[in-house]
Amino acid sequence: MSNAHDDGLAAQSSRLIQEHRPEAIRRRLAATPEHSHLGDAVLGAIDGCVTTFAVVAGASGGGFSHAVIVVLGAANLVADGLSMAVGNYQATRTRRQAIETARQIEQRHVDEVPEGEREEVRQIFAAKGFAGQTLDQVVDVITADRALWVDTMLKEELGLHPLTPAPAMAALWTFCAFVACGSIPLLPFLLPQLFVGDAFATSAIATAITFFAIGSVRGRVLGYSAVRSGISTFATGGAAAAVAYLIAAGLRRAFGASL
Repeated sequence: MSNAHDDGLAAQSSRLIQEHRPEAIRRRLAATPEHSHLGDAVLGAIDGCVTTFAVVAGASGGGFSHAVIVVLGAANLVADGLSMAVGNYQATRTRRQAIETARQIEQRHVDEVPEGEREEVRQIFAAKGFAGQTLDQVVDVITADRALWVDTMLKEELGLHPLTPAPAMAALWTFCAFVACGSIPLLPFLLPQLFVGDAFATSAIATAITFFAIGSVRGRVLGYSAVRSGISTFATGGAAAAVAYLIAAGLRRAFGASL
């Protein structure tokens, strides 16, 4: 076991060395940076599971047939998935527009009060520890390129990153993850011949497993412990699903006679 671990560390060290050779660094920095849609997918996946399971819990508690549960769940899946996608599209688009507005303001400041903007650059990098001739050179290099100058002000002064995701892609990732993971609580009702036992209990177990799987994938992609991330997502997603079920059960007990 120790030898295998040592071999793994040696392979990882060799890979890191190769990735940090001058030519490899040059290629990596020259490539167009891409925005990760992991957050959009995780958002859609968890919300899809929670909201669909809430419908399943409420409909099951209300004593509806499997066919009705599938219809209600499917309608919620499409409608809520589209709602989530549209919401994420608008939020991403608004963020991109806010950055573009800030960019235009900084461009105007660079054009109208260049010395004031130079002083801002100077103070920003002085606060980072640059001084004397080195600080002068940093300021000269940055302010010699208008695009670099504006990007620097966006990042350093306003805390905005110029790289933003495409709103349509953010919406698509959210919708696809919502539908894919939100379908799982419905499967025991949609395909009862493939599952044994009570459909609602099976749906609850499948939902819990899905939460753990979402967290595990997230942890693996981000380089964290897959098990620990899976447990964390299971706990938070499971808590949300449990609240949805308890509310549905409480309403059923309160209004059961009139349903």
